[in-house]
Amino acid sequence: MRTQRILLAVVVSMVVSSAMLAVVSCARERKNYVVHLDPREDGGVADSVELWHRSFLPEATPEAAGDDGPRIIYSYSHVLSGFAAQLTDDEAEAMRKKEGCIRLYPEEFLPLATTHSPGFLGLHLGNDGFWSRSGFGRGVVIGLLDTGILPSHPSFGDAGIPPPPKKWKGTCEFKAISGGGCNNKIIGARAFGSAAVNATAPPVDDAGHGTHTASTAAGNFVENADVRGNAHGTASGMAPHAHLAIYKVCTRSRCSIMDIIAGLDAAVKDGVDVLSFSIGASPGAPFNYDLVAIATFKAMEHGIFVSSAAGNDGPVAATVGNGAPWMLTVAAGTMDRAIRTTVTLGNGQVFDGESLYQPRNNTAGRQLPLVFPGLNGDSDSRDCSTLVEEEVSGKVVLCESRSIVEHVEQGQTVSAYGGAGMILMNKPVEGYTTFADAHVLPASHVSYAAGSKILSYIKSTPKPTASVTFKGTVMGSSPAPSVAFFSSRGPNKASPGVLKPDITGPGMNILAAWAPGEMHTEFADGVSLSFFMESGTSMSTPHLSGIAAIIKSLHPTWSPAAIKSAIMTSSDVADHAGVPIKDEQYRSASFYTMGAGYVNPSRAVDPGLVYDLHTNDYIAYLCGLGIGDDGVKEITHRRVSCAKLKAITEAELNYPSLVVKLLSQPITVHRIVTNVGKANSVYTAVVDMPKNVAVTVHPPLLRFSRAYEKQSFTVTVRWAGQPAVAGVEGNLKWVSDEHVVRSPIVIPPAKAVV
Repeated sequence: MRTQRILLAVVVSMVVSSAMLAVVSCARERKNYVVHLDPREDGGVADSVELWHRSFLPEATPEAAGDDGPRIIYSYSHVLSGFAAQLTDDEAEAMRKKEGCIRLYPEEFLPLATTHSPGFLGLHLGNDGFWSRSGFGRGVVIGLLDTGILPSHPSFGDAGIPPPPKKWKGTCEFKAISGGGCNNKIIGARAFGSAAVNATAPPVDDAGHGTHTASTAAGNFVENADVRGNAHGTASGMAPHAHLAIYKVCTRSRCSIMDIIAGLDAAVKDGVDVLSFSIGASPGAPFNYDLVAIATFKAMEHGIFVSSAAGNDGPVAATVGNGAPWMLTVAAGTMDRAIRTTVTLGNGQVFDGESLYQPRNNTAGRQLPLVFPGLNGDSDSRDCSTLVEEEVSGKVVLCESRSIVEHVEQGQTVSAYGGAGMILMNKPVEGYTTFADAHVLPASHVSYAAGSKILSYIKSTPKPTASVTFKGTVMGSSPAPSVAFFSSRGPNKASPGVLKPDITGPGMNILAAWAPGEMHTEFADGVSLSFFMESGTSMSTPHLSGIAAIIKSLHPTWSPAAIKSAIMTSSDVADHAGVPIKDEQYRSASFYTMGAGYVNPSRAVDPGLVYDLHTNDYIAYLCGLGIGDDGVKEITHRRVSCAKLKAITEAELNYPSLVVKLLSQPITVHRIVTNVGKANSVYTAVVDMPKNVAVTVHPPLLRFSRAYEKQSFTVTVRWAGQPAVAGVEGNLKWVSDEHVVRSPIVIPPAKAVV
């Protein structure tokens, strides 16, 4: 018995010791953090800044003496006061208590959020057009934070492009890359941290995403571009003669916040003019807790225009990310091009859909048995996750859409079980948004409305049949443009009093350069592609980056806010048929869905008036958010006393749109516009609002006698009838003989989702 007790005690002691070792080991395990510090009063040079950062690290302990590698991963100097480092839990806790340490952020990973789009947006070749006059963005440097680039792609040739501007300070990590490297198009390229395969790996794109976004923003002209014969034409980016600076901060699936801040830091140091940020962000964090918002504030202070993705979490309200007012937040819309497929049912009903896979040797017109595996109500069967070969072999299979990134996989499952074809039907929330995906079998992606009718036919017919035929590229599809279902919606949780998103651009089925051999670029016959179609706010964002570069090329002294204003106030709210732009349900799109409207570059380069903003304006706005002096300092890197400043409300920020939280009393807001058109010009205020809202603009007439003259006015909003619980939208337009400068006016719902 005594022996058993001794053995038990030994076992218990071993277990306790093992647990203690596990706790100690866990405590010693290092994790990655971004350390945000109070800014140094003296600013400091690069070497001294890094030494200062190292002074925050705890002294080495005997237990840590054998650890390998540097403790500091990045030392930030331009967009953030702080550094990234590997710390144990104990070290992190000690760091938090040090004087001058504001906050520690554990490493976070953010998600990655064309032949026709230039023409669709009015960018046409010709000696007399504004596109040509801008030099196609010549002299402007666009920095892209993404998955890298394939430098050998013809979209990145430098024909017609001058050498980099003298201000350029960037570096190129492409060394002896077979078939391509840096040139006058790609003037800088770097890879960061986890986005690099190893410490010496160049920023070659291993996902395709970065190559696609880079060519959308600034790809050079490439003739005879297409995807398997679809969407054939001359491919180019929005600013085909702009320079590109590549910052690889993302892998195939994710982007480390440490690498993102390092990329932003390098881009500001290098001297980019425009930043293109096709990376998602979690909505809702206050700006002083949002590292991207903090870093891009400093970019704005350096005169850099930041174009960012609204996110792909729509159509749910209040999902928009990257919502700081110093960033342009871009939603995704459609164009009037379809890669058409047609479904014909056995009863003669016909439904149009889309698919990038357009087989030449198809069973066009041949009716095959049609089956819907989900008739039993099983969700896995509805979306074809689980199939029975005997039920689908040799048949056309109707499947309900899963995630937008899984459409091709759904077709692969159907094909693996012997299915002859697939009809992919939308869920109700996805409405009429359809994708031209690279399917592996004859397929057609149809709307929810079409899918519901096909399902009704299956349920009502003993032996339903269907055929899928392929029509190739069809131009002039309508309605166009509309907003895609996945595009994230406002209001912006961090600042609901500023309208977000700001603008909509082309983001559906965008053809652009790709890295051959990467995911989804090989069809069933093994053919690899150098151009590919993708969808998302990742695609709409570089469109706006390139358009901003065109404006910057024509107006090099304009501030980022002036460029944003030009884009927003010149945008379209009517589609090509002259009726209001629609959302994914084909209802009129709200401003919380599309921002100010759909971008119109031909008007954005000559907007007439702009609403300008500078650092002090944003500081007054931040004080008005109620985040306190410390919160404002965390964003601006300067000591601020909000009590001594004239803090302003969100509605008072000189933004190109107005959000007025109207209750029982009238609200008056001030605005200042700058004349960037002809010296002698007169603008008249025109208000378009529902009858239950009264809007008074004073003065109702603005007279300008010189270029860049500023004029102020007030807008007073009050209820003139029964308040609208659901909210109200309208427009304020300043109209001259040559310009219409339009600003959305939004009265949010009484109980807005935030």
